[in-house]
Amino acid sequence: MLAAAAELFTVNGYAATTTRAVADRAGLRQASLYHYFAGKEDILASLLESTVEPSLAFATELLAGLGTPAEAAGEDAGEDEDAGEDEAAAGLWALAAFDAELLFGGLYNLGALYQLPEVRGERFAEFRRSRGALKSVYGTLLTRLDAAGDPVLRTDLLLGLVEGGVAVARESGDREPRTVGEAVADAALRLAGRSARQITAARTAAARLRPA
Repeated sequence: MLAAAAELFTVNGYAATTTRAVADRAGLRQASLYHYFAGKEDILASLLESTVEPSLAFATELLAGLGTPAEAAGEDAGEDEDAGEDEAAAGLWALAAFDAELLFGGLYNLGALYQLPEVRGERFAEFRRSRGALKSVYGTLLTRLDAAGDPVLRTDLLLGLVEGGVAVARESGDREPRTVGEAVADAALRLAGRSARQITAARTAAARLRPA
């Protein structure tokens, strides 16, 4: 049912899709659909939450593992002034790669549904909370790399780069999810002001942070 709904919502549009159409596409009776979902909003909420929750779980574990900037740099800041930034760069690369790979790896571009007016409703509060928490981790890592400028705007731009990059990749040919994830992660570090050398180093360091 979720796969059928994902196809219809992204191809035909959410407003134009009925629960009957979803049931028909899934090869079920409409009554069977209501055994699992109260209505169309519940289906959409489940789909949207599935695009964020794995990334949020990874982001939370990642941030906890990196520790505070002081811990990453050591007790004596003169010991290694760049250690905290190097850790943050590796963490940001790993998170952006994981997130983009997850979004791109789905059969349909569910990220395109994030901006639906219906998503502002109460039924989608949990999705908005999870996405907000994920954005907060992006913002924390970005600020550790460079605290200059408007942190809220820069974090919004970073999240837009990840989600928008996936949408662009979907429109420009067949690619492997891992390839897209790595390209988006590189671009995320460019937005954070990292040089080509620093991005290469972060990509290497991130290998130990990414799931196998």
